[in-house]
Amino acid sequence: MYKSIALALSLLMGGHAFAAQAESPAPQKAEQARISMAQARKIALKTVPGQVVKQELEKEAGGSGLRYSFDIKAGKDTREVGVDAKTGKVLENSLDNNATD
Repeated sequence: MYKSIALALSLLMGGHAFAAQAESPAPQKAEQARISMAQARKIALKTVPGQVVKQELEKEAGGSGLRYSFDIKAGKDTREVGVDAKTGKVLENSLDNNATD
C-alpha cells in the first residue's frame, strides 16, 4: 500500500515538475527576448483583465517570431493573448478553444 502511495505521489510530483518546465522559457529564447515575462504579462492583463492560468515563451509566426503566450481566465471564457517578446506589441487576443475547465 505504501508503495502505491509513494508511486502516486512520485507521478504527481513528476507531472507538476514537467508542467513547470513547459511554462519556463528556454534559455536561448529568453536571451532573444527584449521584454521580460513580467512586462509581457502586464501588457496581456491590460488587454484582457483576469487570471493568468498558463504562460510560455514560444517561437511562432507573426511579429518578430518570438512571443509570450498567456491563457487568461476572464469570466467564463479563457482567452489567449500573444505578446511579441521583442516589441511588446499584442499579436493575438482570441478565445482559446483548447482551454479546459
